Amino acid sequence: MCEIYAALRNFRNLEAGTLLRFVNLDQKFPAARDAQDRKQDFQEIYADWPSGAATGQASRCSQCGVPFCQSGCPLGNNIPDWLMLAGNDRLHDAYLASSATSTMPEICGRICPQDRLCEGSCVIEQSGHGAVTIGSIEKFITDTAWQEGWVEPVQPGPSTGASVGVIGSGPAGLAAAERLREAGHDVTIYERNDRAGGLLMYGIPGFKLEKSVVERRLKRLEGGGITFELGCEIGKDLSFAELRARHSAILIATGVYAARQLTCPGSGEQIIPALDYLTRSNRDDLGDAADTSGHLDARGKRVVVVGGGDTAMDCVRTAIRQGAESVTCLYRRDKANMPGSAREVRNAEEEGVQFEWLANPLAINDHEDGSQTVRVQRMRLGAPDASGRRSPEPVDGDVFDLGAELVIAALGFEAEDLPKAFANADLARDRWGNVAADRDTRMTSLEGVFVAGDIYRGASLVVWAIKDGLDAAQSIQTYLDNRYAVLGAAE
Repeated sequence: MCEIYAALRNFRNLEAGTLLRFVNLDQKFPAARDAQDRKQDFQEIYADWPSGAATGQASRCSQCGVPFCQSGCPLGNNIPDWLMLAGNDRLHDAYLASSATSTMPEICGRICPQDRLCEGSCVIEQSGHGAVTIGSIEKFITDTAWQEGWVEPVQPGPSTGASVGVIGSGPAGLAAAERLREAGHDVTIYERNDRAGGLLMYGIPGFKLEKSVVERRLKRLEGGGITFELGCEIGKDLSFAELRARHSAILIATGVYAARQLTCPGSGEQIIPALDYLTRSNRDDLGDAADTSGHLDARGKRVVVVGGGDTAMDCVRTAIRQGAESVTCLYRRDKANMPGSAREVRNAEEEGVQFEWLANPLAINDHEDGSQTVRVQRMRLGAPDASGRRSPEPVDGDVFDLGAELVIAALGFEAEDLPKAFANADLARDRWGNVAADRDTRMTSLEGVFVAGDIYRGASLVVWAIKDGLDAAQSIQTYLDNRYAVLGAAE
C-alpha cells in the first residue's frame, strides 16, 4: 500500500497537461450495442473501451481538493487517486488503489447507479462539462487486472484458531468473508441455493452482470480457503443453535426476499413476484433445466410490470429479451421521481418498453382464456409525503385498461421472519422487520451474532451491502480479538 501512495505523490508532480482534460476532452461512455441487436440475447450491452479511451476519460478528472465523488460513494472509494493513476496509464497501480477499498470493483462498475452516486456528485458534472465516467473506468481497470493476471488469490493471514459462519452468499456476506479470511479466521458461508452469489447470481440479469464475472470472484474466495456449504438453509437443514455452536462468531447476511404484494382487487397468486421471474430467467441463462410450464416465460405475451425501481427495469428488459409481444411498465409517479437509474430507464425505452407514468393498478380481472385485464388509475402528484416526495393521488374518472398474459409485481422486498425461521425469539428486529443491531458494532441482540446488508438496512444497493459487510467484518475482528484476549488471560 505504501508503494501506491508513493506513486501517487510522484504523479501529483507530473505536468498538468496529463490531467484535468475535461476542458478539451468531451465526456464519453463505452458504446452500447444497438438496441435491436442486444435485445436478442442476455449478454452485457456495453462494449469494452477501445485502447486508450478509458485512460483518456480518466484524465478528465479535475482532482478536486474536496472530492465529492468519493463522498458520494458508500464505500468512500479513493476515486480521484485511481483516476489519476489510470489517466497516466498506470493501470496496475490504479487497480491496487481501487481494490484497496472494494472487494468487487468490477461488479460495482457494472451495476451501481453511478448517476445517483459518484458521477452524480462529480464537480465537473455540476459545472456543465459532463461527469467523469467513473463506473465504466472502474470496470475497465479491474477487467484489465483480471486479463493481465494482477488479481491475486485471497491471502489468508496466520491462523487465529477462530471460525466465523456467514449466513448468505450475497455481496455483504462475500465482502465480509474475504476480509475475515485475510485476517486468518476460518470462514464458512452457508447458502440455501444451489449456487453462491445471492442476488448477484439469481437476481441481476446477465445483460447487466454476466455470471462469469460473479463466478470468477467466487472461485477466488474458494481458492483462498473459504468454505461454501450450498443447499444449506439455516433453521431447516441446520439449526441456528447448532450453527452458533460450530463457530466463534456468526454473520447474518441473508438479504431480504419477501416480496411486497399488490393490494388491489384481483391481485393474488396469478401475479408473479419479480424475483421469481428473474431467478427463472437467470437459471435459463445459466443452462439449468428448463421450466416446461412456461409460467415464468414472457414469450409471445403481453407483459405488465408494476414498479419503478431497478428491479422493475430488470424485469421489463428481461421480458423484451424473452420475446414478449409487448411490455408496459406502470409507475405511480412521474419519470423525474422514478427511483430506478435513469440510464436503465433510457436503455429500456431504447429496447421497446412502453412506460405509463403516473399510473397505478386499480384492479386486475382474470379471463377464462388465462389472460388478464389490468384496470389502471391515472395519478397526479400532490403534496409531499413524509419523505419529502410529492405523494401520488388519483385523478377522478381517469381510468384505462391494459390487456396482459403476464403481470409482474416489482414493488420491492421486505425481511423474512428470521426469529421464527431460526427458532430464536431473542433475535431482535426493528419496526420494519429487519434484524436490529448496534449501530456502531453491528452486533445483534445475541452475543457474537452480527448482521450486514439488506437484512440490516432494508432493501438497498449492492454497494451498500458491500460497505455493510466490510464494516461488520471489522467489528467481528475486534470482537474475536477481545474474546481471545480474555480467554488467553484466563488461561
